[in-house]
Amino acid sequence: MRAAVVTAYDQPLEVVDRPVPEPADGEVLVRIQASGLCHTDIHAARGDWPVKPPLPFVPGHEGVGVVERLGGGVTHLAVGDRVAVPWLGYACGRCGYCVSGRETLCESQVNTGYGTDGGHAEYAIARASHVVPVPDGVSSLDAAPLTCAGVTTYKAVKVSGLRPAERAAIFGIGGLGHLALQYARIFGAETIAVDVTEDKLRLADDLGADHLVDAAKTDPVAAIKQLGGADVAVVLAASPTVLEQAHAALRRGGRLVLVSLPKENTMRLPIFETVLGGISVIGSIVGTREDLAEVFRLHSAGRTRVDVQVRKLDEINDAIEDVLAGRVTARVVFQP
Repeated sequence: MRAAVVTAYDQPLEVVDRPVPEPADGEVLVRIQASGLCHTDIHAARGDWPVKPPLPFVPGHEGVGVVERLGGGVTHLAVGDRVAVPWLGYACGRCGYCVSGRETLCESQVNTGYGTDGGHAEYAIARASHVVPVPDGVSSLDAAPLTCAGVTTYKAVKVSGLRPAERAAIFGIGGLGHLALQYARIFGAETIAVDVTEDKLRLADDLGADHLVDAAKTDPVAAIKQLGGADVAVVLAASPTVLEQAHAALRRGGRLVLVSLPKENTMRLPIFETVLGGISVIGSIVGTREDLAEVFRLHSAGRTRVDVQVRKLDEINDAIEDVLAGRVTARVVFQP
């Protein structure tokens, strides 16, 4: 099979031939039909974060495909089922986090494309217990970005406590942000799209954003304050400066939701403004299997739209450069 492999953190990925893996007990072999490129894949490939994935590895945690082979003991899936292989590749199912519906906080979790080989390949091995069925009404091309970009931003909007008629600012309208904007609208919010790229702001306008803020041409804090401030700010741009701008744009009682993971790993948090303004700072990690099932149901019902660029797996290094340069409006999806 063809697979995109990280062999060194300072080198491009290598697209090579590998043997098709065999599923062990409790696993399934998935023939990948579509695999989305997440910014996390880029961080992983470059070893940006404190805990680095062991080399060599195949990144990708937005894989969608068909079950081709069952490992021992797998009875709830069948050959031919279409499934998503998400970031949460495995959680123990027994700890306090898992049994209370917070499985993405499990300390024993294994992450697809980071702790185990992921979906940027023709085939992937996945834990049968943690793949998520894809409904017939959702194409594989759409399901791939929904498997991370969708479920991550859906979870972020949920944990923000966003209520109808509140004002939500989405900082960063890309693969994640164009979906976060749609979920905020589904929740009934007045929406503000903030970005520095005209193409992304046009996409936000097309998706129904109530206000557009071009942060390359105007101060986003002043622009949002002029609207009355944001009740919720969801930050999807991996920049400490943007995180600080989002905090400053909140009105009293506002909630800052941190999703992106800047390489710098720090932001300045003004204590007086946070305390006196009753500001909440919330960290939101990717959603659960149930969250992903809800995301698929919303999309199947026609409530969301996914903007994708289709690329060949051999183009993965060019795609990474395009993402970093801001030349990709939303999501790149590979079709191995």
